[in-house]
Amino acid sequence: MEHDFTLDLADEAATLQFAAILAKALVPNFIIYLHGDLGAGKTTLVRGVMHALGFAGKVKSPTYTLVEMYEIELQPNSKCHLYHFDLYRFNDEEEWNAAGFRDYFNARSVCIIEWPEKAQQVLPTPDIDIVFSIQSIGRKIQIIAHSVLGQQCLQAIISQAIHLQGKP
Repeated sequence: MEHDFTLDLADEAATLQFAAILAKALVPNFIIYLHGDLGAGKTTLVRGVMHALGFAGKVKSPTYTLVEMYEIELQPNSKCHLYHFDLYRFNDEEEWNAAGFRDYFNARSVCIIEWPEKAQQVLPTPDIDIVFSIQSIGRKIQIIAHSVLGQQCLQAIISQAIHLQGKP
């Protein structure tokens, strides 16, 4: 069932443009894993998604708190929560259970997780993985869909990203 798409992002502006495309494709009960080295653009992508969804405040990486919660509106009059996890400093599965993080993955939320490999044993399967690779100029991202929702999101991204690049 896996499908994927690769896209070159020349700079931060391109990452933010991609984030706006991704934001339009989000639906409740959606999980995204973000993979890539430090400085690859994961938090920039989340910031771009939040701003595209109308959030005007500062979006920071929750490196020390593990998660930041935002109230968002994906469709008119359809509020839900977006949880931005940064698991770079995560070490203990018991911490996951004690904090009640499992409850954040529900039909009224979107969860975006940086460094998911740090908590593989406790995380649910993502709808999409986004893998960042640092290039000599810019970044390359690979988007991999793992579910029906993920495939729908990927198709929406592909149709907009190809238009963005000016390809037929």
